[in-house]
Amino acid sequence: MTHPQPAGSTTNGFRDNAAGNRFELEIDGLVAFADYRRRDGLLIITHVEAPVPLRGTGAADRLMRAVAEAARAEGLSIRPLCGYAAGWLRTHREFRDLAV
Repeated sequence: MTHPQPAGSTTNGFRDNAAGNRFELEIDGLVAFADYRRRDGLLIITHVEAPVPLRGTGAADRLMRAVAEAARAEGLSIRPLCGYAAGWLRTHREFRDLAV
């Protein structure tokens, strides 16, 4: 994603569900999600979860990549409160600059 997507828009199953304060990635009718709060130029990721059938398929990785790309496009930093999100940012050098 090179441009910010309007709230609720979908790119390859990814959307910002602003009303629910979560990013969602729909795959085969199942939804992986990242709960968030926005505050003072920060995207605070509080929880990332994938349904059991999607675990081990790379769904959460694809979700976090889309979240990081959205944050970068919006000029936001990411504060990962969720262990998965924190670990993902540590292991993806191209997005480490977003973590605070």
